Amino acid sequence: MLWIASDLLDQIRVHAAAAPGREVCGLLLGRDDRVEAVVACDNVADDPARRFEIDPAALLAAHRAARAGAPPIVGHYHSHPSGRAVPSPRDAADAAPDGTIWLIVGGGGGDVRAWRAVAAGEVERRFDPVALATA
Repeated sequence: MLWIASDLLDQIRVHAAAAPGREVCGLLLGRDDRVEAVVACDNVADDPARRFEIDPAALLAAHRAARAGAPPIVGHYHSHPSGRAVPSPRDAADAAPDGTIWLIVGGGGGDVRAWRAVAAGEVERRFDPVALATA
């Protein structure tokens, strides 16, 4: 189970709704299976309407902050503006089986689901579903 405060989940939904024609993305910071903060990031993908790539500068800044005591990266979020909150084949191709959380916002922003990137997952052979709980 992944715990996330409802206001953080609302921030992610607002971010997704603000860019209906492109995928948005950001970082999930926390410890274990608890998200303590979210950081909206620029999508620097070559085709942001169809895929996402988190700005490397934001990733480096989050890793530096974690070394200084801030919560580490436990995963990231992104949107599927015209799709479902389910990992796509592109997501599976891009995901490392490292156990990180992938939070996906479906088109319209209402549906948000959590997934864990693993070696032989149930979905696209890369992701296992994770129950999402708001605190």
